[in-house]
Amino acid sequence: MAEGKAKSKSGGKRPDLVSLGGLALAVGGILTGLILDGGKLKDVQQFSAAIIVLGGTIGAVMLTTPMKALLGAAGKIGLVFFEKAHSAAAVIDEIVGYATQARKQGIVSLESQAAAIQDPFMRKALNLAIDGIDLQQLRSIMELEITLLEQHGEAETKVFEAAGGYAPTIGIIGAVLGLMQVMKNLANIDEVGHGIATAFVATVYGVASANLFFLPAANKLKARLKEEIHIRELVLEGVLSVVEGMNPKLIRTKLEAYAPAKEGAGKKAKAQAEAAGKPAPVEG
Repeated sequence: MAEGKAKSKSGGKRPDLVSLGGLALAVGGILTGLILDGGKLKDVQQFSAAIIVLGGTIGAVMLTTPMKALLGAAGKIGLVFFEKAHSAAAVIDEIVGYATQARKQGIVSLESQAAAIQDPFMRKALNLAIDGIDLQQLRSIMELEITLLEQHGEAETKVFEAAGGYAPTIGIIGAVLGLMQVMKNLANIDEVGHGIATAFVATVYGVASANLFFLPAANKLKARLKEEIHIRELVLEGVLSVVEGMNPKLIRTKLEAYAPAKEGAGKKAKAQAEAAGKPAPVEG
């Protein structure tokens, strides 16, 4: 049973509809406003401006960011639009299951289940516990992992923050370059107005990319990092409680502090109903 829970807890990722919907709403709102004002989509379709803004922004970020952090940030882009499909309540159930087995058969009996856990943090913590490592050493080792996760995560979010800072400025550079080309053709007055409008597309790209993607992505990754740290702290407290031989019911009560209020209340009502031998309430 515990092994099944371990597999289900880390069952992949699911789309973050809030991020996807927010980006679609922002871009859609801007383009709709453009059209309502009499503009056309082709007015903001300019390949050269995109090359200037994206190329310049990425180049500036590469110049200021270590390669390790840069590659790590690139690998985290998917987390902006996808979230891990597990909850604090599911992790609590898993840990309580381990505690129940350890209380009946001893913590060494968890060795086979620990090997099947897909979450590397929980697997390592439980294996250290099974190996009989001192509680203080166990806490110290796993807290160090949490600290390193936080440091690496912050370095990766700063990559997107840096891009959000550079993009508008690079957009201005693109606009100036466009105006330089306009100034070369002042003799053809019919082309001047069109050229000026085209020149400012780079500014639009720079400001839009910063405020619709780079900066929001940095904040989203910060939120994801906090969630991950929150779950790891829950796991660590849970494993330490298992090692201490704490009653599974007390472990659940202790760890429910890590679950969101609504989620924790639902799990508590379910546990109470099961203990009383009544059907569990249906969660809405």
